[in-house]
Amino acid sequence: MKSILASIGAVLAGFVTVVVLSILTDTALEALGVLPKPDQGLYDFWLLLLALAYRTVYTVLGGWVTAKIAPKRTSRHVLVLAILGTIGGIAGVAAGLMLPLSALWYPIALAVLAFPSVWIGGRLAPQKP
Repeated sequence: MKSILASIGAVLAGFVTVVVLSILTDTALEALGVLPKPDQGLYDFWLLLLALAYRTVYTVLGGWVTAKIAPKRTSRHVLVLAILGTIGGIAGVAAGLMLPLSALWYPIALAVLAFPSVWIGGRLAPQKP
């Protein structure tokens, strides 16, 4: 049971890393006037590219965190996070179709980059048997 909780914690820690850093960065950039408020939508190509860049970096970091604290079988934990991230990205595409708050390429790019970004982060961490 302890091992299962540690495994869930490792995946959850990676997920929370991505979400919290993304929200904090969005909030800071909104407060600085770089990004518009969420209800105003975001369609500027360069601002979307900026958001895609930092979210991708945070997703790599999330994979690294998961791999770093996974109790064993690092790759399996990273794989679970990568699948969850891809599912979340697909949900973002569906939401973007129903409530367009940005150019559609942006949530598609997040969905496509989720799996490889997490996987790269997992590969950067020290491997466990």
